Amino acid sequence: MQVSRNKSKYTGIKRIVYSTKYSIDGLIYAYRNEKSLWLHAIFSVLGIALGLFLKISPTQWGIILITLAVVLAFELVNTAVEAVVDMVTLEYNELARIAKDCCSAATCVMTFCGLAIFVIICGPKILALFGL
Repeated sequence: MQVSRNKSKYTGIKRIVYSTKYSIDGLIYAYRNEKSLWLHAIFSVLGIALGLFLKISPTQWGIILITLAVVLAFELVNTAVEAVVDMVTLEYNELARIAKDCCSAATCVMTFCGLAIFVIICGPKILALFGL
């Protein structure tokens, strides 16, 4: 993967194309190297399938899809922070540990928030299926 990119030489549509390509490169890297992204992807697919089965409303779909995107974004930022910290120091450093742990915690908080949102939206429909 190319480390340094001089984006300033591109303008207009060419800049947009290259920016999109770099974003896709980052996503591919993260999915190839981060198992947690696979877990998020698996649970996202299961959640979407359940939403389709339960026939949630368009507004509920909007909330679910935004939540899934935010969780993915947090995970990608966590991956980026870990890469930068590892680039700066390979030796144990308490500040490096704090940076990684806090970013991981932010991802965890958003994941649990996303789960809570999913339960709030789908929970009543699941209970209704069982006559509860």
